[in-house]
Amino acid sequence: MALTRRVSSSIPHFFGFAERSFKSYKLPGGPSSSSSLTHGIHVFHCPDQVGIVAKLSECIASRVGNILGADIFVPEKKNVFYSRNEFLFDPVKWPREQMDEDFLNLSKLFSATRSVVRVPDLDPKFKIGILASKQDHCLVDLLHRWQEGRLPVEITCVISNHERGPNTHVIRFLERNNIPYHFLNTTKENKREGEILELVLDTDFLVLARYMQILSGNFLRTYGKDVINIHHGLLPSFKGGNPSKQAFDAGVKLIGATSHFVTEELDSGPIIEQMVERVSHRDNLESFVQKSENLERQCLAKAMRSYCELRVLPYEENRTVVF
Repeated sequence: MALTRRVSSSIPHFFGFAERSFKSYKLPGGPSSSSSLTHGIHVFHCPDQVGIVAKLSECIASRVGNILGADIFVPEKKNVFYSRNEFLFDPVKWPREQMDEDFLNLSKLFSATRSVVRVPDLDPKFKIGILASKQDHCLVDLLHRWQEGRLPVEITCVISNHERGPNTHVIRFLERNNIPYHFLNTTKENKREGEILELVLDTDFLVLARYMQILSGNFLRTYGKDVINIHHGLLPSFKGGNPSKQAFDAGVKLIGATSHFVTEELDSGPIIEQMVERVSHRDNLESFVQKSENLERQCLAKAMRSYCELRVLPYEENRTVVF
């Protein structure tokens, strides 16, 4: 994540989900009335030992910072520690460069795998590229959320293997907001991955907003950063194409959407977010699809926001901690 300040080793680009031994604490101290205070986020991942929380708190308090919330995860029978802290601080009393140095010293003290700090008001927004195909619902939703300031990203471009006319809603929106649109016609023999890579070299991560093409392992390795996908099904069930029809034919009572990191294995990357909705025998395939599309919009947007807010951390080989 190029725009996130690193003070330890870089964050791995493929993550995994954790669901036990989760502890969440709200610490005393609310936001100050001072307009000079700024909001910071720090995530930490290191071998577990006594005193980590105390040292993290001391580091922030020693610079007159005020912790607003702390999330801790220590898995059972595993020597590993995860934390995410949100805090207020005065940039005059705690300059950005000094903050990096302070957290770097803690990283060395505890042999941390990663120690990442981000100050949303001071650090540049994450640059993203969006890939989409014919269906617009996820793409349009992300564009409107971005326009309303609900996604803390800079959209550098939209790339599609589907041509859109000049008078379509999407093209008019992109032109009004000076977001480039690139139509790259793909075939089985040529996925245009080289051209896509050239367009997204300067991005921090990619979002597949119902992009109905499989990215090759070579593309993922060359890009080298995270790619977030939305799957219109409740993984690990109903992988591959047309999951809504698969679910309908199976007579399920719950349908879902899954946002996950893209890996070389189709629809098998670490899961970031999932959402579900109840269906019944009264639903037909059309209502299945409508409900699924609504879930997809919400699920993808929430996964992106969690990622930008440093809530997603790697856990084991194919899981994630999501604070």
